[in-house]
Amino acid sequence: MKVLMVNKFLYPNGGSETYIFKLGDALKAKGHEVQYFGMEHEGRCVGNNVNAYTSDMDFHNASKLEKMTYPIKTIYSREARQKIRLVLDDFQPDVVHLNNFNYQLTPSIILEIVAWRKETGNKCKIVFTAHDYQLVCPNHMCNNPGTGENCEKCLTGSFMNCTKGKCIHGSTAKSFIGTLEASFWKMKGTYKYIDTFICCSNFMKTKLDTNPLFAKKTVALHNFIDEIPWVEVPKEDYILYFGRFSEEKGVRTLIEAAKRLPEVNFVFAGKGPLESLLDGIDNINNVGFKSGEELADLVRKAKASVYPSEWYENCPFSVMESQLYGTPVIGADIGGIPELIKNGKTGTLFKAGDVDALCDEIHKLWQDDNKANSMHEACRELSFDTIDEYLEKIMILYNN
Repeated sequence: MKVLMVNKFLYPNGGSETYIFKLGDALKAKGHEVQYFGMEHEGRCVGNNVNAYTSDMDFHNASKLEKMTYPIKTIYSREARQKIRLVLDDFQPDVVHLNNFNYQLTPSIILEIVAWRKETGNKCKIVFTAHDYQLVCPNHMCNNPGTGENCEKCLTGSFMNCTKGKCIHGSTAKSFIGTLEASFWKMKGTYKYIDTFICCSNFMKTKLDTNPLFAKKTVALHNFIDEIPWVEVPKEDYILYFGRFSEEKGVRTLIEAAKRLPEVNFVFAGKGPLESLLDGIDNINNVGFKSGEELADLVRKAKASVYPSEWYENCPFSVMESQLYGTPVIGADIGGIPELIKNGKTGTLFKAGDVDALCDEIHKLWQDDNKANSMHEACRELSFDTIDEYLEKIMILYNN
């Protein structure tokens, strides 16, 4: 089978890039042909045989002239249609697997895939993995960064709510562009050509299903995760947070909980805009950003980890990783987080944003070694899809 993987970034940049690279490698390992389409960039590490990519759109370092053309290019891209046609004609894919494409590539590419199918008679399928809420929320997150509140106004109403709330970077102009982009493609009904929408959580599926056009085509499929060998190590007396130090991640709430629990030792591993709030709190040890074996060691030895996010998380790898390392998770009951934790067995849940509820769950686990040990053992029985198991499910979607 020939699979064309589409993503705006073709270099390591975040979760969606990790996804396309690992899925592409797994497909090739099974004998399938894989090529990639997206933006050109000096860091690009995958590609296609005809070297056809769209021009790099750098929203931060572009010239004034380039920035003047971006509002139009982020809605519709003639260049993207022309470049993907070159790849389609040469590669003749059986499946085009879309990932993040809005703004940089634009849904224009879907129109070109459909036109190519009609002209050539190719029955190429269009599959889309939703890594965020872009198709139903112009700011991707169902969260207004200005107020910090989760918001679903655009899901059941007009995308003009994005402009009213200044939901994109707190800017009326950028939010209006987001409104235009979402409204234009909804009006054209372009997304009806997508055959399957893969949602990385059941929660995300419910949000995409608010659009009747998507509802009959959505499939919930949790992300895959690399196999983690079970290593038995002595637990140490600390509660771990690892990740970004930011508002939407609930870090401010966790810091307040730490202040109220002076008898509990906390380790914070990461970086972010709220880092200065950790200073001067005696029971918080900020060890900075960690990765690889250093991070693995921290997670394995923790009595528990905390995932206090306050936005609609989808399928956070940190929650899965912690449990596979044998460390129970105290997680917020929001988004897709509850789908990953066996409440009372491999972790516990608390009401997102509720400091009192968070303190209660941390205190109970900190005081009860038997409960902590029981959860640690329960994690041993937990499993999530490996890349090979995930690939088997993807192949069914490709072939249906």
